Amino acid sequence: MALLTPDGTRTVNDIASRYGLSPDAVLTLLVAVNNGGGSQAQFSHPELGGMGQWSMGGMVMVGDMFNNSLKFTVDQICTELSNALAGGQLFKPVPRPTQMSSQSQSQGSGASFSVQGGYGGGSGWPSELGAPSSVGSQNNLRYAVFPNTRRLAIDLNGQITVYDIGDHQISGFSQQQGGDQSITFTSQYGLVRVADLPVVPAQGSAPAPQPPAADPTPAADEPTPEPAPASKAAETTPTAHKGAGADSSEIFSLIEQLASLHDKGILTDAEFETKKAELLARL
Repeated sequence: MALLTPDGTRTVNDIASRYGLSPDAVLTLLVAVNNGGGSQAQFSHPELGGMGQWSMGGMVMVGDMFNNSLKFTVDQICTELSNALAGGQLFKPVPRPTQMSSQSQSQGSGASFSVQGGYGGGSGWPSELGAPSSVGSQNNLRYAVFPNTRRLAIDLNGQITVYDIGDHQISGFSQQQGGDQSITFTSQYGLVRVADLPVVPAQGSAPAPQPPAADPTPAADEPTPEPAPASKAAETTPTAHKGAGADSSEIFSLIEQLASLHDKGILTDAEFETKKAELLARL
């Protein structure tokens, strides 16, 4: 636990002892809560049921979805860690780089960007994004990554678009040559298209209008649709949005829906486990 201060090490060991977990499991939660700003966390550890999610206020999801005791334990520990982070210095400060380093990175068949690492200022980037951790350029396109605000800024022909990168830890960029000239990057989740990330509206702009919700009640002159046969339940079960931008809370919600169908006998054990594994693999 070299990244922790003495207070941080004592906090982790104390919580691990009281809840019967290893210090490594508690450290995993501490890092996740810190990355989530103290109010949420996404984690993965075998002692915590595999992959899971926590939000301040009691919302807890774990891979072992029916283990309510584990959910309670995770909620208690994350709440304690959030309070500890707010009340003291648990992590050692990261030294600020004193000079820039440059490297070339590429993925797939696209052309690589010329990348500069460190905390260099990005000329022309919105000031509210903070200091970029890396910047790069290729032809008429340049980019900057802002991990503190979880933002990626793309400048294409002088038009800046800002994206929400969530918990992606970006390590390389590439622009496809020819065709749609799509931009991709690599993170801990593999290769990701920038176009699949949510766009952050510019300050002062109105949010995009949403289409009106469809009325679920059929019109009087329309026949009521027949329910799907039970034998095709596996084909009609909800599926998560394909792509690296899938929201983890949506995937956990879909897993709970699958569990409900399984409890009612609509899904067999094998069908439930197969669908659950497919959804967890998209996180």
